[in-house]
Amino acid sequence: MPDDAREPTFETLAVHAGAEPDELTGAVSPPIYQTSTFAQDGVGKPRGGYEYARSQNPTRERLERAIAALEGGTHGIAFASGSAVTAALAELAGPGEEIVVGDDVYGGTYRYLEQVRRSAGVDARYVDLSAGQDVLWEALTERTRLVWFETPSNPNLKVVDIALVAATVARRGAEGGRRPLVVVDNTFASPALQRPLTKGADIVFHSATKYLAGHSDTILGVAATSDDAVADRLRFLQNAMGAVPGPLDCFLVLRGLRTLHLRMERHGQNATAIVAFLRDRADIATVNYPGFGGMVSFVPAAGGAHGRTAAQRAIAVAEGTHLFTLAESLGSVESLIEVPGAMTHLSVAGSALEVDLGLVRLSVGIEGIDDLVADLAGALDQA
Repeated sequence: MPDDAREPTFETLAVHAGAEPDELTGAVSPPIYQTSTFAQDGVGKPRGGYEYARSQNPTRERLERAIAALEGGTHGIAFASGSAVTAALAELAGPGEEIVVGDDVYGGTYRYLEQVRRSAGVDARYVDLSAGQDVLWEALTERTRLVWFETPSNPNLKVVDIALVAATVARRGAEGGRRPLVVVDNTFASPALQRPLTKGADIVFHSATKYLAGHSDTILGVAATSDDAVADRLRFLQNAMGAVPGPLDCFLVLRGLRTLHLRMERHGQNATAIVAFLRDRADIATVNYPGFGGMVSFVPAAGGAHGRTAAQRAIAVAEGTHLFTLAESLGSVESLIEVPGAMTHLSVAGSALEVDLGLVRLSVGIEGIDDLVADLAGALDQA
């Protein structure tokens, strides 16, 4: 990026961050360093610091620079998946410590915290962080190491005030208590719509598989922070745990980032229209939409053409669309539909976080909105 006094806009950063022309040849599309190891100039003398691709790779470094820039941080750390980021971040809490978690999270996050970290002595407590400052204040203890949440949340699309959470933990530190780290999963919004680090969060992370890459063709996770100590620990874990992305996957996310701002604008326009359509129908009981982004969830009313329950209608709708593909994941150019209680959030069944089996989750893509509305209308009419 140009080294001048003017800060580039997000749109310019999205196109150029990490995608600078190749230093060696000037190639506008930088090469993919598809290599496992690097020749050294002597014993213990790696060229440019490159030894082994699990530890360093130029393509991965470009992606890490890009995500740091887009999130307004100073460090980016890339992992093999969003779940690998979750595992590394959960390691920041040790035995005897606890994590205060938003009460509406991806089922895989719940599964990891409950079935992996809890057995290692790390407790997770689930709190409705969208309910305001007092709820969080009462939840914090001297054992609290992390405050972890999604906003918007998955799949009920609750919105948490990031700045208020940051202010609450700062107040605790100012009054002599332990100040936990604030960890925000920004997957649903992306930095095109919100940048948690600029609102006081300590760490932001993504399943980059989703909006950042945007094309359903890679699995990858990223974290960003401006805390040097946190970054050092995450880089150590990245290397020691070995859950690093391959260079081709890094390239695919870098390519996706260059159109992120354009895609998010269209996702939001289409989602707004879908929400208006759903709210205008008498056979829809509940619609969840935070007012931005491409994620929508809703519960159909019982009844319909065949006198079904809400849960039965949810399945019928998900199985009855043609443009909306029945599939897990989200954030790609094509529209997806799923029933979280039976799919992405099956692991929270029977817990306090259990998802209504009548809930349908939409990842609204960038297709023509009239086509999407007609597809959803046809499925609802037949459900």
